Amino acid sequence: MAATGFIGLGVMGRPMARHVMASGRPVVLHTRTRSRVADLETAGAGWADTPAELARRCSVIVFVPPTIADIRAVTFGADGVLAGALSPAPGGDAPADAAGPPLLLVVSSTCGAAEVRTFGEEVRAASRGRVTVVDAPVSGGAEGAEAGTLSVMVGGADADAARAVEVLGATGRAVHLGPLGAGQVAKACNQLIVAATVVANAEAAVVAERAGLDVAALFDLLGGGYAGSRVMEVKARRFAEHDHSPSGAAKFMVKDLRAFAEVAADTGTTTTLTEPLRDAFGGLTDAGLGDADTAVVQHWIELASDRA
Repeated sequence: MAATGFIGLGVMGRPMARHVMASGRPVVLHTRTRSRVADLETAGAGWADTPAELARRCSVIVFVPPTIADIRAVTFGADGVLAGALSPAPGGDAPADAAGPPLLLVVSSTCGAAEVRTFGEEVRAASRGRVTVVDAPVSGGAEGAEAGTLSVMVGGADADAARAVEVLGATGRAVHLGPLGAGQVAKACNQLIVAATVVANAEAAVVAERAGLDVAALFDLLGGGYAGSRVMEVKARRFAEHDHSPSGAAKFMVKDLRAFAEVAADTGTTTTLTEPLRDAFGGLTDAGLGDADTAVVQHWIELASDRA
């Protein structure tokens, strides 16, 4: 079985790689700090010194860094993925994709739909069709990544998407939703809903606490009614205890909501929630709170209330 490569081995990428390994697929890793993946190597993962070497050894590479700029940085250039895909390995071995299907690059980072389409076009042109791209952003947070219960939103040509679904099915439920960029549109919609839910929960927590209610008891009760959600289930304790320690950084919602606004504009859709949510997450990021968990919007609301 051909190997699957991973670049971007943080909170989401590490457990995703581990689940792919557990499914029986060979996995090869590349990251700036090799010591961070020592446990995965001990468990059987391979290591590539450069993105080029990774491309020569793998048929699929999954990218999970924070931004599309990070992906472009390891794709293009002398030691980049494309250089490895299009040149023989040292010793004369052919690139991994030379005799089989194109090398498949899977963008599991969250970015704009237009950005990933442009990236796909550039990769296809530069590789003369020997490297193709799908987008497959994920939802479920660190908890879902660890449990292998992510929702994986796949966009791309049918054959390419089928290969991505086969690999990423090990990390949760992977569904092909349409052409390249469809995954990012789905993730943008997901992030709008998540952002709105986080803000609603945070605002309710502040009001309830200031009115003298036990927030933990309140959220436990509300969780069984229409207000219940996966966000409430995961973050109720955080709101009750004012625990905003880093997990999914709140600052990333700024780019995610920008991506949704771009899709809304492209489709001629008038929105009602997008701009207030962008103001909230942009405001807390500007206030220096962006590295904390998204639940930190609770603290931002408290600060704004105290200033009023």
